[in-house]
Amino acid sequence: MKRHTLAVLVENKPGVLARISGLFSRRGFNIESLAVGVTEKVDISRITIVVSGDDAVLEQVKKQLNKLIDVIHIAELAPNSSVSRELALIKVGVDATTRSMVMQIVDVFRARIIDVSTDSLIVEVTGSKGKIASIQRLLSQFGIKEMVRTGKVALHRRSQTAADTMPEELQRPIEE
Repeated sequence: MKRHTLAVLVENKPGVLARISGLFSRRGFNIESLAVGVTEKVDISRITIVVSGDDAVLEQVKKQLNKLIDVIHIAELAPNSSVSRELALIKVGVDATTRSMVMQIVDVFRARIIDVSTDSLIVEVTGSKGKIASIQRLLSQFGIKEMVRTGKVALHRRSQTAADTMPEELQRPIEE
């Protein structure tokens, strides 16, 4: 199955995410990744959703999302015309003998150590799903105490934006 990344611009109001996730649940679509945040316009949020399926599934998802009143615009972000990243925070158990080995792995992956204690390090790594899986696999030998990952976030390359194909009457000036 093919993975599709959708950038969904929605009204920044309570309950919107619940309605969208409920739609996926009712229709039997699985959300592989989900990231939500306010955009450069304070009254609009951007939901980045990764969903698996063929083109028919993608079209069905788009049609169902477009029926929701709070959805302003949907754009598919193709891998070759967008940039995407995930973020992971990984708390790794260390002692005096393993600390330097963990630090070397972190350095190789261009990750960062963002917190240090006597028995653990918290590592921040940003990159593709594969990069995060690789560093996780290597750090697991030292004992991962906790880990959290964001969903995928993505933007169109160059000057193109998710709103470029949005009808002009839906475009709003940026509010300060």
